[in-house]
Amino acid sequence: MRIRLSKQTLQVLDALLTRPGQWLYGYSLSQSTGIASGTLYPILMRLDKLHWLETRWEEAKIPGRPPRHLYRLSGTAREWAREEIRTAGEQRFWKTAEHEA
Repeated sequence: MRIRLSKQTLQVLDALLTRPGQWLYGYSLSQSTGIASGTLYPILMRLDKLHWLETRWEEAKIPGRPPRHLYRLSGTAREWAREEIRTAGEQRFWKTAEHEA
């Protein structure tokens, strides 16, 4: 399924593809993309609703600290995300961070 993606959504996908098998939490995604939480979390919720994300709660490592919600692209969504990023780059709509030097 193809949907129209914003530049912010492409940034999130690119960040998730940086370490595709690793679980990432929202704050680290916000830090790596520069996207504010008010924009980031709706993007993550939309991707989750489309079943393109795997999500889970982190096990509490420090007593008293609340667990964090973790995210990563599902196996099938990884190829979809790579294709969307490639297409956006070909259309000069967006560049990955590695191309912005």
